[in-house]
Amino acid sequence: MKFLIIGLSVLGIILGGLIAFLIVRKVLAGKKLHSAEKQALQKIEDSNRSANKIINKAQSEAQRIVSRSRNDIENEIKSRRDSISKIERSNLDREKHLDAKEAQLLEKESGLDQELEKVKGIRNKQTMVLQELAKQLETIAGMSKEEAEKNLIQAVEHEMKHKAGELIKSMEDKAKKLGARRAQEIITDAIQRTAVDHVANVTTTTVELPDDEMKGRVIGKEGRNIRSFEAATGVDVIIDDSPGTIIISAFDPIRRQVAKIALQKLINDGRIHPARVEEAVEEARVELQKQTIELGEQAAEEINLQFHPKIIELLGKLHFRSSYGQNILSHSLEAAHVAGIIAAELNVNVKLAKRGTLLHDIGKAIDFEREGTHTELGKEVCQKYGESKEILNCIMCHHEEEPPDTIEAVIVMIADAISSARPGARRESMQNYVKRLEKLEGIANSFKGVEKTYAIQAGRELRVMVQPDEVDDVASKKLAFDIARQIEENVDFPGEIRVSIIRETRATELAK
Repeated sequence: MKFLIIGLSVLGIILGGLIAFLIVRKVLAGKKLHSAEKQALQKIEDSNRSANKIINKAQSEAQRIVSRSRNDIENEIKSRRDSISKIERSNLDREKHLDAKEAQLLEKESGLDQELEKVKGIRNKQTMVLQELAKQLETIAGMSKEEAEKNLIQAVEHEMKHKAGELIKSMEDKAKKLGARRAQEIITDAIQRTAVDHVANVTTTTVELPDDEMKGRVIGKEGRNIRSFEAATGVDVIIDDSPGTIIISAFDPIRRQVAKIALQKLINDGRIHPARVEEAVEEARVELQKQTIELGEQAAEEINLQFHPKIIELLGKLHFRSSYGQNILSHSLEAAHVAGIIAAELNVNVKLAKRGTLLHDIGKAIDFEREGTHTELGKEVCQKYGESKEILNCIMCHHEEEPPDTIEAVIVMIADAISSARPGARRESMQNYVKRLEKLEGIANSFKGVEKTYAIQAGRELRVMVQPDEVDDVASKKLAFDIARQIEENVDFPGEIRVSIIRETRATELAK
């Protein structure tokens, strides 16, 4: 009990101390709060005073800026008003000047109308006088006005033909004297120094068989081998009664060559079945790819030039293309040699001439795969693989699709024509040959005064017999010129065609 009382006493003392601490703390906090409120009020008053000063200063500055802007605007308006006033005065002066000019023009127009009436009267009198003179001339001359005009036109036309014939003859004589001898020397030298083999390709290839029994093995049971072969190569295989041969037909020369190599592999192997056919065709493609690259490299090495690997491959493909029976790669190499010789003789860029000539028909390596002319395709390919603008111009101008920009481009045209036109370079079917000769003779026979026409020397020369009373010696020169131009416009031909006009006068009398 004693301890309880002591504990309660101690507890009371502690509680009393705690209450006293709390009271003291509250008093101190009240004093601090009052002091903080006074400081806050003081800061607010200071801030208000500063803000009022800033506002007053801003208002005065704004008033000053507004006043200055108002003055500037008023000055600008005044200046523009002065300018507008000047323009209005100037326009008024111009209007007065134009009114004066208009009055003068009206006065002149009135005077011109009077003059025009006078001129019309004079013309009417002139017409009457001319009609009277024409009647008198018709009476004196004994012919009508229409007949006189016709005779005059005929006389003038005859005189102009005579002068044109003389002019053409004079110009041709000068050109021949200046250029014929030198051109003949250069071209003859180029042809003599160029010797190439001529290879003719067609759209079919013949493969020889060791015996007729092999035909049956190629065909296979119910034709399965030959069907597999045609499907794998894309060609037509023709097996007829010809002993020991099979014919491969295809427009695409690359497919035809792949088929030929593959068929030869199958024949040599002796194992012919659909699976082996596919293997042989794939091997043939790889082999032809290597062969194509080798041919292109040989061509580039022959003329001692470097090309992009893709162009090398395309050059090799030209070996399997032909035009009029002329192998394109052989033609391009031959023409390149000729171009190099001509360029050396003329002292121009030999490498450019040879390069442009070798690449002039490069488009024929892909013209059976893509649409477009071989010149457009060739230009596209060469441009893609970094050939120069001069080479592109050589390609486009060798068929006159673009004008030549350099002398080397002209040499390419000449070399191409020489290689194509030399005897034995090209061959054409008998039907096309006859049609071309008939067309040449028909063109010449369509001209007035032509009696007979003969196409000779395989169409290289056209001899035209004329009626001597209708075509004189001078007019015959113009007739030859007109026929030559007509042939150039309407006939496709390699090289050149000589037009010879033959005129003779015969006097015949019988002695009795």
